Amino acid sequence: MIGQQTSSNVPVEAGWWKQHGRVAGVCLVLALITFAVFGQTAGFGFVNYDDGFYVSENAKVTGGLSMKGLAWIFTHADCHLYHPLTMLSLMVDYQLHGLNAGGYHFTNVLLHTASVILLFLVLHQMTGALWRSAFVAAVFAIHPLRVESVAWVAERKDVLATFFFMLTLGAYARFVRKPESLGRYLMVVIAFVPALLSKPTVVTLPFVLLLLDYWPLRRFEQSRRLSGLVLEKIPLLALAGGACAMTVLGAEKEVAGYANVSTLSRMGNGLVSYVVYLRQMVWPGGLAVFYPRPEKSHPVWTMALSFLLLGLITWGVLAFQRRRGWLLTGWLWYLGMLTPMIGLVQAGAFAHADRMTYLPQIGIYVALTWLAAEWAAKQQLGRITVWSLMITLPGVLMICAWKQTGHWQDSEALWTHALACTTGNHVAHYNLGEDFVEQGRLDEAIRQYREALQIKPDDAQALNNIANALLARGKPDEAISRYQNALRIKPDYAAAHYNLAIALEQKGRMDEAVVQYKDALQIKPDDAPAQFSLATVLRQQGRADEAKLHYQQVRQIDPGFEEGLYNLGNELRQKGKVDEAIARYQEALQIDPGYAEAHINLGSALLQAGRLDEAITHLQQALQINPGLAKAHNNLGNAFLQKGNAAEAIAQFQQAMQLEPDDPWVKNNLAWLLASSAETSLRNGARAVELATQANELAGGENPVILHTLGAALAEAGRFSEAVEAAQHALQLAESQSDTRLAGELQPEIKLYQAGKPFHNPAQTHQPQSP
Repeated sequence: MIGQQTSSNVPVEAGWWKQHGRVAGVCLVLALITFAVFGQTAGFGFVNYDDGFYVSENAKVTGGLSMKGLAWIFTHADCHLYHPLTMLSLMVDYQLHGLNAGGYHFTNVLLHTASVILLFLVLHQMTGALWRSAFVAAVFAIHPLRVESVAWVAERKDVLATFFFMLTLGAYARFVRKPESLGRYLMVVIAFVPALLSKPTVVTLPFVLLLLDYWPLRRFEQSRRLSGLVLEKIPLLALAGGACAMTVLGAEKEVAGYANVSTLSRMGNGLVSYVVYLRQMVWPGGLAVFYPRPEKSHPVWTMALSFLLLGLITWGVLAFQRRRGWLLTGWLWYLGMLTPMIGLVQAGAFAHADRMTYLPQIGIYVALTWLAAEWAAKQQLGRITVWSLMITLPGVLMICAWKQTGHWQDSEALWTHALACTTGNHVAHYNLGEDFVEQGRLDEAIRQYREALQIKPDDAQALNNIANALLARGKPDEAISRYQNALRIKPDYAAAHYNLAIALEQKGRMDEAVVQYKDALQIKPDDAPAQFSLATVLRQQGRADEAKLHYQQVRQIDPGFEEGLYNLGNELRQKGKVDEAIARYQEALQIDPGYAEAHINLGSALLQAGRLDEAITHLQQALQINPGLAKAHNNLGNAFLQKGNAAEAIAQFQQAMQLEPDDPWVKNNLAWLLASSAETSLRNGARAVELATQANELAGGENPVILHTLGAALAEAGRFSEAVEAAQHALQLAESQSDTRLAGELQPEIKLYQAGKPFHNPAQTHQPQSP
C-alpha cells in the first residue's frame, strides 16, 4: 500500500487534515525533539579527535571555497576517504563561520533533522502507516547512539550521506509507482551519487532497495522475478562498485597499518560487534567515543555465543516472516548495512563505534515497531496505553541522548567520560593528555601520557608527546631520553627527530642537534620548521654558507614562512615582549634579507629597547630596499631625535610627510619638534600650529597625544590661552584613558602656558608618537 485516500463522506477540511495536517504536525514534532536534544551543540567547540584533521588543521578546508580547493577535493582522497561532498560542505561552513565550531555543529543538526523528517515521509509513503512511521523516525532522531554522528563535526559524512540516502529512497518510492519512467529512474541515480560522494559506506543502498521491493513495496509478488529487480539495480551497483574502489585506494595506508590483525580476529570482532550494537540499542549506557580493541582476539566462547544468537534471530525471522515481511526486511537491513563497517577490513584501532549504527539500526526500529504494533493489536491494548508507550520510550531516549550529547562539549569532557566508560583505553588517555597540553596543564598531561604508555608501551607518539611536555617543564634530560625511546620504536619518526634536536640544542649539544635535524629532513624534506631550525643552528656555529642554503629551502617550501615570523614578532611586540619580537624579526630577515617591513619593525623594536644605532641601521636598510616607505622615514626621524640629531630628524619627518601627506602622526611628530626643540634655529611656531591643527583634524580632535602637541605649538606661537585650553583638554582625555605618563607631562606644561611661557624640550629625546 503506497498511500491512503480520504473517504468521500468526510468533510473537505477534516479530510485535508487527515491527509496532510497530521503529516505536517508529525514533521514539526520530529524537528522539535531533534533540536531539543542536539540544539545544545551550537555552543560546543571542536574536539581533538579528527576535528582538526577535517577542519581546523586542514589547509584545504581553511582555504575556503576556491577553484584550486575544489579541484583538490574532487581529485584526491582527503582524510583517508574519497568523500568530496563532505569536504565541500565543510569548506562552505568555513566560508560562513570561519573556525566558529558552533556553525559546523548547527549544520550537522540541520542535516540530521532533515534526514529524520525524510525517513518519516518515505516510510509513510511506502507503508501508509502514519504513527508507526512517526515512531520509527522519532527513535532514529533521538536515540543516544545517534549522538556521535550528530555531535561530532568530523562525522559530517554520516549526516550528509544519510540526507542523500533518504532522498534516494524517496525518489525510488516515486519511481516504483511508474517503473517504466526513465526520468524517475534517473532521479534515483542522481540522488544516489551525492550519497556516495559524502560517505562510501552507503554502497549497500541497492541491497536496501531490493529489501524494500520485498516489503513494503511487494514488488516480488507483482513481478515474481527476482532477476528483473536485480537487473534494475545494475547501474546503482556499478556506482557502488566504483565507490568501493575509490575507498580502498583512499584508505590503503590506514588499512595497511592494521594488516597484522588476523582474518579470524576481524571476523570474530565483527560477530561480537553485531551483538554489542543490539545490546546498546536496548540499553544505551556507557557509550563512549572510543572503545579499545582487545589486544588479542575475543575468546572463542564469546564469538560462538554471538554467532549462535545471530543465528537464532535469523532463524526466528525466517520462520515467522510469512505475512510479516517487515521482519525479514528490517533484520537484513541491519545485517547488510553494517557489513562494510563491521571490521572485516580493519581501518582503525577501535573495536566498534556508535556511529556505525547510524543507518543500519533503522531496520531494527522498523521490525520492532511493526512487531509491537501487531502485538498491541492482538492484546487489544487501549489507545491510551499505546500512546503512553509511544510517548514514554522516546521521552526516556531524549533524556539519555541529551545527557550523552553533553559529553561532547569539549575534549576534556569527551575523554574523561570515555575513561569512565571503558578500561585499557590508551587512546582516551593520550587525547586527554593532548587536551591538557593545550590548556597548559602539563603535569596532568604527563600523567595521562604515562597512563597511555602503561597500556601501550610501544606507542612512539605518546613517548614523543610526554617528552614535549617534559621539555616544556624545563626537564630536557628526561625529554631527551623519551625522544630516544620513541625513535628506537619508530626510527622513521620525523617529529621525534626534530623535537630531539630542539632538546639537544637547549642543552648546548649543537653538533648532535644538527644530526637530528638532518635525520628529520631525510624523512620529511619538505618540513619548513626543521629546515629553518637547522639553518639557525648552522648560522650560530659560523657555517653561514650552509645556513643560507637551508634558509633558501625554507622559502621554496613555504614562501610565507618569514611572514609568519614577522606577524609573530608583531604580536609579541604588542604584548610588550620586545626582546622576543626582535628575535622573530631577525629570523624573518635571515630567510628574506630584502623584507623591508621586517627591517622597519625590527628598527622600531630596537628603538624601544634603546639600541639606537642598530635601529638606525635597519631603518636605513628598509629605505635602501624601498625609499618610498613613509613609516621608515618617520621611525628613522624618531631614532635620530633620540640620538640628539634634531636637524636630521626634521629632514626624515618632512620626507615622510611628502610620501604620506594625510598621516596625522607624521604631521604630529614634525609639529612637536618644530614647537619644542631646544635649538632655537629649528623652532617654527606658526608652522608647528599649522601641522598640529591638521593632525588634530585628521585624528578626529579627541586624541590626547596630538592635543598635547597642539598645546606646545600654540604656546610656541605665543597663543597661550589657546595652548592652555588644548593642553587641559588633552589632560582630561589622558586621565579618562588612565594614561598617567602623559597626564604627568601635561600638568607642568599647563603651568608654563598659564605663566605665558612655551615648553622647550632640552633633551630632545622625547616626542609624542602614535600608540
